[in-house]
Parts: sequence; structure tokens; C-alpha cells
Amino acid sequence: MENSRRDIMAGACAAAAMTFAPAALAAWEPSQRYPDPAVQSLDPSFNKYRLALAGVERLATGCRFNEGAVYFGDARCLLWSDIPNNRIMRWDEETGRINIFRQPSNHANGNTRDRQGRLITCEHSGRRITRTEYDGTISVLIDQFDGKRLNGTNDVVVKSDDSIWFTDPPSGISGNYWAWRQSRSCPSTSTGSIPRADVPRSRPPA
Repeated sequence: MENSRRDIMAGACAAAAMTFAPAALAAWEPSQRYPDPAVQSLDPSFNKYRLALAGVERLATGCRFNEGAVYFGDARCLLWSDIPNNRIMRWDEETGRINIFRQPSNHANGNTRDRQGRLITCEHSGRRITRTEYDGTISVLIDQFDGKRLNGTNDVVVKSDDSIWFTDPPSGISGNYWAWRQSRSCPSTSTGSIPRADVPRSRPPA
């Protein structure tokens, strides 16, 4: 199968990120003053959103490529995907400790929370969207469209009406870095219309 121009560009961008990231990280040091010079507005219109007493902090090291950060304020923790290492990581706000939340994660990428506070996850190698229930079990919300397997779901957001919108580009299965090479099934939804998975409303247990 021929690679599309978008696939080639995605691979080139990933390679560039891996090339320049070590140099950028080596140059970064925690600021000893406020405002933190590492926080910059590329567009002046964003200056009004800048917090003068906020600074850049390094929470974790040892990951290969981080994506899909989602904050759980009620649990005071941050989850994110370390895609090539096939795991979801967890940072505890109270202790500062880092541990593995889920491994294997089916090369999870994007994460978000639904309107009921549950974790919604895009899986590259699983080629699906899952929901982590309150008891820790995992429900598959969608893994195919028009009778074809999804490609490698990437980003996800939950709308106010509980519908779930996500992108499904083939970049996550086009090589063996993010996950492993698989054949594309659906047309890429990197641009254009985005499939929607409608999920019934439910409430957390009493």
C-alpha cells in the first residue's frame, strides 16, 4: 500500500521531534523566579491567559513519547500515555510519585473523561475507543465503522450531549514505533468528518 503525503509528513514530524527533543530537554532548567521565562505567548492575544505565578515543572522522566494527558481533580492525579512503551502512567499530586496505571495499554494515545468522570481512551494497536468503568473494568465503545475495523484512534473529546468525537488516522499503525504495522481499514479521518460514538447517559454508583 502506498503511503499518503499525510502519512509521510507525520513520520517526518515524529522523527524530527525525537531528534530535537533531547537537546531541548538538556537546555531546560527549573526557573528560580516568576514569571517563568519558559512560559511564552507566541500570540500576544494569549497574554491575558498567562498566570504570572505559574511555572514549568518536570513531573517525570524515562518515557519515550508522551501524549493524552488527562487530569482527575477528584483523585488529584494526572494520567498520560507513554505510547511506545505501551503503558498509561499516573502522577500523584499529593506525593509526587509516578507509577504505571495500565500496562499493556494497547498503545493508548489520546485520553479524556466523559461527563460522568470515566476515563475514555484511544488505542492504537487495539484500534478502538474504550471506557474505564468505576470498578476498573474496560468497556469497548467502538472498534469498527461501516463494518470495517478502525485504523488507530488518536484523539478524543466528549461533547456536552455525551457523544464522543475522535480522530482515526492510520499513523499509529503505519510503522513499528507507536505500535506495530497493520493494514489500514477505514478512510483516514485526520481531516474532514469525524465519526461519532453515542453513549447512553449513566450515573456513578451511590
